[in-house]
Amino acid sequence: MRGSWALLLMILLAGCGSTVKQDGDSSGAGSNPNAGRYSLEHDKAPLDRVDVSKVPDAVPRLEPKSLAGNRSPYKVLGQTYHILDSVQGFKEQGTASWYGRKFHGYETSNGEVYDMFSMTAAHKSLPLPSYVRVTNLDNGRQVVVRVNDRGPFHAGRVIDLSYAAATRLDMLGKGTARVSLDVLDPRATLARTPPLPAGQQATPGPGRYLQLGAFSDRSAIERVERRLGQLSSGLNLRVSPVTQQGRTLYRVQLGPVPDSETEARLMRELADAGYTKARPVDLP
Repeated sequence: MRGSWALLLMILLAGCGSTVKQDGDSSGAGSNPNAGRYSLEHDKAPLDRVDVSKVPDAVPRLEPKSLAGNRSPYKVLGQTYHILDSVQGFKEQGTASWYGRKFHGYETSNGEVYDMFSMTAAHKSLPLPSYVRVTNLDNGRQVVVRVNDRGPFHAGRVIDLSYAAATRLDMLGKGTARVSLDVLDPRATLARTPPLPAGQQATPGPGRYLQLGAFSDRSAIERVERRLGQLSSGLNLRVSPVTQQGRTLYRVQLGPVPDSETEARLMRELADAGYTKARPVDLP
């Protein structure tokens, strides 16, 4: 099911394991606004070969729950589902499937537009949006996706991945994969230095930088540079690779920051630019 009105029937195709959907009522009001998608009987990969190997993982950030897609309970095909109140420590294992061209450009359950080239996914009970690390248990590959849709409503399947995410996990050939899911808490990356006692002011040293985040793909760094624009004028954009649990992440750091006043200003400007998890770090 995608959006407010899609019920799905999952099948495996030779060389393509995406889903087949049928019209249905999943929210209880109105007619199906996306019925045009059903002119394509079977879901498929893009018409032209697209290299999505460099599409970066979704980066967890604090977001309010979507106005749409979080009604609980809700019913599909006679089955009632409940949205989780808390996802702290949530883990799950099962079968992942994927969906692509048939739903590309149509609304997801939370009202966004599905982009099969982005790192997104559908889940039956996680709040929208949520961030999940998906591990292919057959080959160890991992991706981080942003859950913004509902599904898959097929026995034994725990998550429906975008075409890009499925490609990164190397599961297109078979169409499904055994996976484990780990929900990521954006607050874990929002650690800040403790406040100073009244009347005291920290003076950043020559190695004081602001860490914007950690990315799994170096191509994301170019997008960071373009997004920062004049904000980074006169400062260095430092890339520091680190290996964690067998995967390499690239920490992006801006600096050196000359003084506390500049640091406070940059922190506000970075937050306004969307880098809400930026934090100061002292580098050797």
